[in-house]
Amino acid sequence: QVQLAESGGGVVQAGGSLRLSCAASRDIFSRYAMGWFRQGPGKEREFVASIRWDGGLAYYQDSVKGRFTIYKDDAKNTVTLTMNSLNPEDTAVYYCAAARFISRAEKEFEYWGQGTQVTVSS
Repeated sequence: QVQLAESGGGVVQAGGSLRLSCAASRDIFSRYAMGWFRQGPGKEREFVASIRWDGGLAYYQDSVKGRFTIYKDDAKNTVTLTMNSLNPEDTAVYYCAAARFISRAEKEFEYWGQGTQVTVSS
């Protein structure tokens, strides 16, 4: 059974940083692209970042470029999302997901975690 488990959410002040982690089963982590999506209050879920199975290519949403970094840690079967210079617009539930190929499209992601809440206070 595929499991994706996010951790690292919390409350942070504007301008601060957080690092989210997503642990995945080895068979998925070694072959699938991994991604992060988020859903803010009253909003639809949106793409944040994704990384190819080998870590050699990453995509970012324009609003997070230069602030967020996605990384695959093969030794730990974990993908992280390091978020810097956070602002209240980043407040959302963040979801980890896995897809056969790197993509920005939600429909391409087959497996999903439960989500972790990130709240940025002004």
